[in-house]
Amino acid sequence: MQSLWMLVASFLFSIMGVCAKLAGNYYTTAEIVLCRGLVGCFFIICLVRIKGGSLRTPFPKDHLIRGFFGVTALWMWFYSFSLLPVATATALNYMSSIWIAVILFLTGWWKGGKRFEWGLAGTVVLSFIGVAMLMRPSLNGDQLLGGAIALSSGVLSALVYLQVRKLGLLGEPEYRVVFYFSLTGVVAGLLGNVAVSEIPLLHAHTPTGLALVFTVGLTATLAQMAMTRAYRLGNTLVTANLQYTGIVFSSVWGVLIWSDAPGWVGWTGLAIILASGIVATFYNQRSQKTAKNVPAVDPIATEV
Repeated sequence: MQSLWMLVASFLFSIMGVCAKLAGNYYTTAEIVLCRGLVGCFFIICLVRIKGGSLRTPFPKDHLIRGFFGVTALWMWFYSFSLLPVATATALNYMSSIWIAVILFLTGWWKGGKRFEWGLAGTVVLSFIGVAMLMRPSLNGDQLLGGAIALSSGVLSALVYLQVRKLGLLGEPEYRVVFYFSLTGVVAGLLGNVAVSEIPLLHAHTPTGLALVFTVGLTATLAQMAMTRAYRLGNTLVTANLQYTGIVFSSVWGVLIWSDAPGWVGWTGLAIILASGIVATFYNQRSQKTAKNVPAVDPIATEV
């Protein structure tokens, strides 16, 4: 099932998150974003030279939209960490799957004649309940700005995922989608350093720091390719649901590296996330078998 590529993406993104957190001891956020983009561009260029293909795209506008919203969401999420507890910022950002379901519902309601998958949308909501139990977020009155920023990053992320899906339906290969996003990250990283009057990467380096930022870029690139394939070939809401497994992987890394055990409430949340993903997968398979003689209805195909 093609949506399961999101499991691969979530695992790689969790490794990226760990390395990005550790790399923060050596580099600024702008430098990490820049290095992530540089590694991604270099990897894709080498892949194209070896495997063939072309970086020329007939959809520059769509890539520009995806890159702009994607990098903006990334920067807002990182910035929200300075204003909020990590649990709160992460939980609010991971509401992106909820926003995807809302966008699909509103689109279907507005246009009419489109089938909205209520069962799958319900599993997305259930997954977020699991995320909330795991993260146990709290929001005080003096954190409203940070909450609004983190929440907005989740909304923008939802638009990014739908844009990735759209590019896939247009026939754009994964490597090209990832390349232009990485290129946007390079530009954003450079501008971010210029904004604070810093020359990026012109300071002392250590083997550990270099290894960390290289791993950030490599895992991010591979994860984006897997995510793009999942949204292009898989069911939109199943793929969005499986995104929550990234919280599971991150929690395991937290226990192994920082001894940050989530407690019984957190473990219950993990169980809910996993159960919801399993239910969503089987629900989608059953729906496909039931409607095997009926033309498939993609919830956003008519938006392309």
